[in-house]
Amino acid sequence: MTPHMTYPEAMIVGLIQGVTELFPVSSLGHNVLLPAIIGGSWASDLSVSKAESPYLAFIVGLHVATAIGLLIYFWKDWVRIFKGFLSSIRDRDVTTVDQKLAWMVILATIPVGVVGLFAEHEFRVIFAKPVRAAIFLIINGIILYAGERFRTRKSRQADEEIAQERELVGATAGHGGTGPRPAGAHASGHRAVRQQEIAAGAESDQRLVAMGYLQGTIIGAAQVLALLAGISRDGVTMVTGMFRGLSREDAARFAFLLATPVILAAGALKLPDLIKYGHGIYGQILVGSILSGIGAYVSVRFLVRYFQTRTLTPFAIYCVVAGLACSIYLGVIK
Repeated sequence: MTPHMTYPEAMIVGLIQGVTELFPVSSLGHNVLLPAIIGGSWASDLSVSKAESPYLAFIVGLHVATAIGLLIYFWKDWVRIFKGFLSSIRDRDVTTVDQKLAWMVILATIPVGVVGLFAEHEFRVIFAKPVRAAIFLIINGIILYAGERFRTRKSRQADEEIAQERELVGATAGHGGTGPRPAGAHASGHRAVRQQEIAAGAESDQRLVAMGYLQGTIIGAAQVLALLAGISRDGVTMVTGMFRGLSREDAARFAFLLATPVILAAGALKLPDLIKYGHGIYGQILVGSILSGIGAYVSVRFLVRYFQTRTLTPFAIYCVVAGLACSIYLGVIK
């Protein structure tokens, strides 16, 4: 097969994939819109709705790399969760936080797994068109804005309680008290920050399992909407989580945890496409995938801290503006 993708193209798309997969702005939407906006060979060769396109093989590699980036960031969390799953099977009991979270992730992943397995091709062929992706990107922005504008009182209170608890811990530690101290307080630099993030994640897991399996499954089912190009998996999962009473921070963490097995499974199931259509562009796939994995790792690390204090509104504005601009360009100008 003659290569249909240059290295600069692979690098640009790979980095965009890694970033937009975690940011609530829809990676699939960007994967559909970018070739259409650039035009030329991109529009003809890099189409996710075209069954024989090498772009499909490329996207498979990017998805696997993105999942690996997430696994690297959350590796300690996933080790705990996996051990919890194994111990629940061994003991035939689900009592600890890790055991409950393991089964919550499994149950919450089932709806999108089933729909994706049987209908992913139809969703891609029917809806992965540039103009439709632009429209869904606008809808995604509206969903994100509504998620912030109409947050439940319970979700807002959850934010306040977490903030107050951290202020109390900080004040106690700062005055030499005997209360709990931030994890990694005696470490330095990156290690201290990372230990604090891991400790905050463990606390978040306790709050997540408290909501119960039904609520977790409802939140996970929202990922089905991400099969529509332009709708963000993490965005709709976060919004659903906040509507079910989660703090913004906990909703983001749950969304990132749920995204990992879904993205990895989607990539693994499409590996035959990588083998079948990737001939001639394996080098481009490798380079793009490396950048995608790096982009995913940096993005999730940034977003975990970002959503502790900030909102979805900037992403909502971006999606609406970008969606409108793409709709006008593709539907009127081009």
